[in-house]
Amino acid sequence: MRNGAQPVLEVTNLKTIFRTRGGEVHAVNSVSFDLKPGELLGVVGESGSGKSVTMMSLIGLLPSPPAEVRDGRVMFDGLDLLKCTPAQLRAVRGPGVGFIFQDPMTSLNPVFTVGYQLREPLMKHMGMTKAQAQVRAQELLELVGIPDAGRRLKDFPHQFSGGMRQRVMIAIALACDPKVLIADEPTTALDVTIQAQILELVKDLRQKLGMAIVWITHDLGVIAGIADRIMVMYGGQIVEHGTVKEVFAKPRHPYTRALLQTVPSVRGERAEKLNVIEGQPPILRAAPTACPFRDRCTLRFAACDAANPARYAVGPGHDAACFWDFDTDAPRREVTETADV
Repeated sequence: MRNGAQPVLEVTNLKTIFRTRGGEVHAVNSVSFDLKPGELLGVVGESGSGKSVTMMSLIGLLPSPPAEVRDGRVMFDGLDLLKCTPAQLRAVRGPGVGFIFQDPMTSLNPVFTVGYQLREPLMKHMGMTKAQAQVRAQELLELVGIPDAGRRLKDFPHQFSGGMRQRVMIAIALACDPKVLIADEPTTALDVTIQAQILELVKDLRQKLGMAIVWITHDLGVIAGIADRIMVMYGGQIVEHGTVKEVFAKPRHPYTRALLQTVPSVRGERAEKLNVIEGQPPILRAAPTACPFRDRCTLRFAACDAANPARYAVGPGHDAACFWDFDTDAPRREVTETADV
């Protein structure tokens, strides 16, 4: 869904580092993207690719120190979130941007009832009385499909199953009617049946509420079923971006192609051998000055060691940060004209 509306979220040149005993780690490197109202953007990549750090950087959820957002601009509702005070950021979280974390058992407070944890943001951000918040909390549990919602408000997190706890987390994230919902691998720890239920729930809520969603995952199958656009991250940067249909049909970065080849498939009577991407993602001690994927790439050539490729337009609304031109199966003309490759 790419409508003509102005972006509800616009990120420009975001850079985040971590200070460690071994030196700086450049976790997010010049990330830029936007999000339109009602759109679902899928963010994919291996662990350590910078997906979660990027999204947590946007609304000040990283501990500082060791994290430091070094540069960039994050525009939301006329505010640059990177210049906001802690109080301003707290006001944005909830009514502006909701966040669903990966593990609901560690995200929910074990010593407070689910009802208390639902009422708190409603009273703080929406100005409701306790009685009003109680009614709305029950409505939210019903909205996310929890049976006997009125009684379950009195229960503690440990009294819910994993799938039900995740539904509670979604209800809390939705409590203040956010314009943007960021979901950080919310179905990773759930079994396949519960995962399917959560995905159907999110699609249903998106239609009902019309919010924009950022869905972080390593599962390309999930993205294929729910997202409008996909953003592939590696080495703390975006290596490919486009509509789901375009990127899945014509991947234009070797990393995206490798990820798609790792998706299990069964043809005929026997399952095919599972493909893997050899090597490990890099730990960047400095901002990348060469292609971060080059050590794992079968198409590597001299230009990949000399510079970090920009994002080239490779189709309608589709770009990829790679010096190789898959349409000609050769180095990009722009590269060969400026260097001896």
